[in-house]
Amino acid sequence: MGQEVKGKTAYITGAGRGIGRAAALELAREGVHVGLIARTESRLKEVAAEAKSLGVNVSYAIADISVMDEVTKAVADLKSDLGAADILINNAAISSRGAFLEIEPEDWKKTFEVNVFGTYHVTRAVLPDLIEKDKGDIINISSSNGLKGTAGSTAYSGSKFAIQGMTEALMQEVRHNNIRVFTMNPSLVATELAFGDKLDEQDKEKFMQPEDLAEYMVSQLKLHQRIFIKTSLQWATNPF
Repeated sequence: MGQEVKGKTAYITGAGRGIGRAAALELAREGVHVGLIARTESRLKEVAAEAKSLGVNVSYAIADISVMDEVTKAVADLKSDLGAADILINNAAISSRGAFLEIEPEDWKKTFEVNVFGTYHVTRAVLPDLIEKDKGDIINISSSNGLKGTAGSTAYSGSKFAIQGMTEALMQEVRHNNIRVFTMNPSLVATELAFGDKLDEQDKEKFMQPEDLAEYMVSQLKLHQRIFIKTSLQWATNPF
């Protein structure tokens, strides 16, 4: 028999839109209190209001996760409002796509600062509380590009491959504290990050939706504490 998630507290980065927003709302439907982190307050307010309407406690904090000091303050604020996290979902990311020589060094660097160092910063801020509880879950949202590189994705793929290695190593460190650390690796998801405004609504429905991944996250979190799926790859059935 699995475990109950109702009453737990989850912190989610990139919570203002896309996968982060969907995860926050799906967890709220399950009775999980949610702490939202993103850069845009207007979007955070909208998600927070919707989550609150589902009957859970909600708090949000504005932060650029590539900046450690902003992350430290954001996590402290969420902890003050909601208590320490039981679940951390590292979802926030940016994408730099283009031929290797076309991507400017600053864009390459920023991709790693957000995707890799951002994940590190938030995990570093939250992990001590999970270790103190001797239990918890960390979900790192990577990408199919983190398992297999594709032309035009050198910076993005490089950052997501780094997430794979970091997750694997951390998992081996903290599994002895009953903390489950795992990656999800979706292919194309109908989000602004992946497509911008290039798809109409009918075409978007052919691809995976953020809500699909949110449902999958909940199913993994509900597994018995003694088991977890270390890494998984999600694909749309027939998008083309």
